Amino acid sequence: MKENMLTNEFIATIVYAVLALVLMFLGYKFFDWITPYNFAEEIKEKNPAIGVVIAGIFIAVAIIIKAAII
Repeated sequence: MKENMLTNEFIATIVYAVLALVLMFLGYKFFDWITPYNFAEEIKEKNPAIGVVIAGIFIAVAIIIKAAII
């Protein structure tokens, strides 16, 4: 019985991880869509401010996902 429970927890962890990555990607794309500048072009120009903005997006989405899961 204990092995079955561990398997279920492992599968749940994998599902949540994949879901979190998909939601982070969608959050990044949505924020890129609503802003007046293109993140990919700004990163190619080595704009450090965009790196900070993207990190903030990922952290914010991760906090929201964590709150929804727990």
